[in-house]
Amino acid sequence: MQTFVLAGGCFWCLDAVYRTLKGVKDVVSGYTGGHTDRPDYESVCTGTTGHAEAVKVVFDETVIPASVILDVFFSLHDPRQLNRQGNDVGTQYRSAMFYADDAQKAQFEEARDRASEYWDGGIVTEIAPLGDWYDAESYHQDFFAKNPGQGYCLAVALPKVNKIRKSYAEYVLAS
Repeated sequence: MQTFVLAGGCFWCLDAVYRTLKGVKDVVSGYTGGHTDRPDYESVCTGTTGHAEAVKVVFDETVIPASVILDVFFSLHDPRQLNRQGNDVGTQYRSAMFYADDAQKAQFEEARDRASEYWDGGIVTEIAPLGDWYDAESYHQDFFAKNPGQGYCLAVALPKVNKIRKSYAEYVLAS
C-alpha cells in the first residue's frame, strides 16, 4: 500500500473522485501544510492557518498504478490557479502535493512534468514535505456520498466525478 497526500481545491471533490477508483483502499479528508496545531474547518476557512484542505489517498499499486493516481489529481483540478479552484479562493484551496520521502517527491515532480504537457500556462502546484496531518471533522469524510443532493456536490463535485469516470473508465469501480 502507498499513501499520497494531495490538495487541489475543496477536499470534497478529491474525496469523491478517489473513492470511485479500483485499488483505492481509503480516502481521508484533512488539513496539512500549515503552521497551527489542531486546525478545524472554521479556522482553515479563514486562510490564516496556512493549512490546505487535502486528502490522504491510500491505494494498492498492484491494482492502480501510482502514476494513474497522480494523473487523476492533475485531471480533476486546474493546477494553474494560484490559491484557488474556481469560486473557492484562498491558500486553503491551493494545488499542492505533500511528499513523505524523496521517492514520493520524485514521483510528484514527474507527474507535474507530465501534466505540463496538457495544461497551457504554468503549473503552480506546490510540492512540499509532508508535515503534521490533521483529520477533518467526521462530517467531511465521504461528504459527497452522504450529501448527493447538496448544491456544491451537484454543481462542482459531480462533474469532476463524471469526468474521471469517463477518462479513467478502466480504473473505475462498478456502480
